[in-house]
Amino acid sequence: MVGLARPRTFRDVALIFLGAAAMHFCTSFLGPFADHSSSIIVKTQVSSRFDAGQPNVFAPPPHDAHNHAAHVDPAPAPVNQPDPAPARDQRQEPAQELIQPPQEIPPTVDTSYTIPETTILSHAPGWTVFRNIYMSNGTMYIVTSRPSSFPDIAMITSTGLPAENTPENIAQRMPTSEDMAFLTPQEAQDRWGGQDKLEKNRIWSVAGNTFIINEPSQFLDHYYHFCAEWLFGAWAFWQGAWKAVVSPDSAAKTTAPPVHRAIFANAGAHGWRDRPGFNSYVFRSAFPALTVEVMEDWDDRIIATSSPTAPQRAWHFDTVLFTDRSASFRGPICGSQTQRIAAEATEHMRKAGNLTKLWWEPVRRAVLRFAGVDEHTMNLGVKADQVLSASTRLQPGATDSTRATSGLYDSDIVITYISRQASRRHLLDADHAALVDALDEMCRKHGWELNVVEAEKLSKEQQLAIAARTTVMLGVHGNGLTHLIMMPVTPVSTVIEIFYPQGFAHDYHWTAHALGMRHFAIWNDTYHTYPNEPQVNYPDGFQGTEIPVYAPTVVQVIEERIAGMHPL
Repeated sequence: MVGLARPRTFRDVALIFLGAAAMHFCTSFLGPFADHSSSIIVKTQVSSRFDAGQPNVFAPPPHDAHNHAAHVDPAPAPVNQPDPAPARDQRQEPAQELIQPPQEIPPTVDTSYTIPETTILSHAPGWTVFRNIYMSNGTMYIVTSRPSSFPDIAMITSTGLPAENTPENIAQRMPTSEDMAFLTPQEAQDRWGGQDKLEKNRIWSVAGNTFIINEPSQFLDHYYHFCAEWLFGAWAFWQGAWKAVVSPDSAAKTTAPPVHRAIFANAGAHGWRDRPGFNSYVFRSAFPALTVEVMEDWDDRIIATSSPTAPQRAWHFDTVLFTDRSASFRGPICGSQTQRIAAEATEHMRKAGNLTKLWWEPVRRAVLRFAGVDEHTMNLGVKADQVLSASTRLQPGATDSTRATSGLYDSDIVITYISRQASRRHLLDADHAALVDALDEMCRKHGWELNVVEAEKLSKEQQLAIAARTTVMLGVHGNGLTHLIMMPVTPVSTVIEIFYPQGFAHDYHWTAHALGMRHFAIWNDTYHTYPNEPQVNYPDGFQGTEIPVYAPTVVQVIEERIAGMHPL
């Protein structure tokens, strides 16, 4: 039963006033002597104007009619934050390897009464980091007084249609002003601005950092193309755009800003997920706080800004990495050399000197830590580098030189053969059996570990635990080799890909080299490696079940590589 409130007496009122007076006396006369070192201060002030002096908010340069250089602003140097103060009880908590960049991110610009111009932080074909970009009725808008200073929109975006190698389809994927368009500041004001100084603009800001992926599910629903191509390129470009630092002493952390959301504008909820489930596993474990929107959510945003009976309005995105597969293929590296969209992102940042050696480690370690891999295993690559940097290498081929050439003990060398005998595209049964026997004999002789993996029989955690220890990964061309992105990068890390003779594809070859590993293509009893790689080719038999391999050739390649005879 709820109690009944009794009426207040004169005594109650007097006590209330006496308490208030005491509080006023204490705060007025004793406040200056109080210790505020542990006070919690919440800053609620939000800028109501576009302040070019704010960190990471890039104002466009003064207009210059003769300057047609790309409108790309320099990235600020990363800000190193001091270590947090220890807890009062001085307890030592175990280190937490999370992707928690120390860099302070500026608040979203207030678009209530101003419409900030769009700028570019960094750009390569198919990969662009924007500040202050807008979307209305499905069109991405760049607000600028200098449209000629921006890259051609064909190098930024496309219509988002699935790709076919026909002249008609190539033309259909070329972007128009309905996909991306330019507005002057006055045109933007006329469309979305308030009617007078007191009325707010009809612009709704999406705060934080957003990845917008403008490609259909055609390739996104494949483990390799999502994780080892799109995510690989996106992380490289995001890291490089901010000149992020990843230290060997804390390789799980990066100084790059966090990513708050990913929007798959042309792929539904199942359109970015692969059948084995690795795409979502990797994405969620690497970015646990990430919000994911898909095509239906993007359509909601389009519909909300397309009513013919309401004044025009727009979404404002503070910071966006905008990615587009078709635009990448229009670039010189992806289109004519590698056919890998991530190549445009990584090579651009490497040439700019913006990628540290360990740039991929924060993602790799976040996934492996989620999978239960221990710290010692995750550190194999870093420790191997430290061993070599602290000692003088022996000559290749010298006895007892495993540690001198690899930084690893023999017991740390792990050979992983990913078998595809239960799948399409696999070895001749007799050659598979001979290869397993030869690998087993080799590993027994050297004291190395051998794993013969049938991925379909293992859990994700078991597969990742093996990949995290693997020094040499080998197998027939196929999706299982994507696990190379979880291998430790040591001085002798190697990927051996077995092809039907005369066949070759760039997929795992390119990714291995991008991570700093050596790749070998095996054609039965011969091998090819950089700089003598074969041309891309898919002969009859490439997808078949009668792929030959001569086991002694594979053993020779592995032993020579571990002995330091094929350095990068």
